[in-house]
Amino acid sequence: MNIISSKHPEWKDYTLRHFSESGYSIVTDVFSRSEVNEIKERMYSVQSLIESEIGQQRLQRAGEKGVLRLMMKYDPFFTSFLENAFLLQVVDHVLGNTCIMHLQNGFILPKEKENEKKVFQTTFHRDFNRNFNGLIVSVNALVTISEFSKKNGGTLILPGSHQNHLDIKTLEQQIQSTPIECPEGSIVFFDSTLVHAAGQNLSNNDRLAINHQFTKSYFKQQIDYVRALGDNTIEGLTPRTQQLLGWYTRVVTSLDEYYQPSENRLYRSGQG
Repeated sequence: MNIISSKHPEWKDYTLRHFSESGYSIVTDVFSRSEVNEIKERMYSVQSLIESEIGQQRLQRAGEKGVLRLMMKYDPFFTSFLENAFLLQVVDHVLGNTCIMHLQNGFILPKEKENEKKVFQTTFHRDFNRNFNGLIVSVNALVTISEFSKKNGGTLILPGSHQNHLDIKTLEQQIQSTPIECPEGSIVFFDSTLVHAAGQNLSNNDRLAINHQFTKSYFKQQIDYVRALGDNTIEGLTPRTQQLLGWYTRVVTSLDEYYQPSENRLYRSGQG
């Protein structure tokens, strides 16, 4: 397991090296116990708000299990993850500082039920299913809000399965999957082309995490975060967070918006 503490002076070099070689690396001691406890409370609160607004029937029809989308709309606290120095150092190094956030999804993985049907997240897949001859265009940063272990369904990965054209079924036959095991408050960085799946939670407790996926700025987001959160909310955030949410890569809707001075353009120059 490629794992190192954020307190180690060479954590970044270690992380980037193993990220390149194996497709993933884990940094521990990023969030404190008190921070983790607060995040847990906020995630459960957001889950209740989403269920109240969308309804259990629609959520179940989506074929997901314990996924929390657009958490920032229900609790602005979740924008703070885009200001985390450890997360940004790795993502910016790999993708450059004009990258954007493709998604932020919370996971509350409940205990496995007997004869439970598989859903997308529990089958092996890639979060970015394209290969550009080794060019990395998408990176995941999975924040562990619970301890990850084999027993509670820690994410299963196929080390070395990133940046290739091999079929997932072929890879499953060649490489034995490895469950991610690390303390709460860690960040698991992985190349979005790495083959992975949520494990089975056989414990008596929920397993919580927050997945972030970042891409080069010219790829569409899963959700238009600027429209979803609104201009007033975005304008109150730091320029770097605005960048990550897609504030500088908006698509114009009129010639008036197109023919604006460079400082007022919705799609700024130099975005990669």
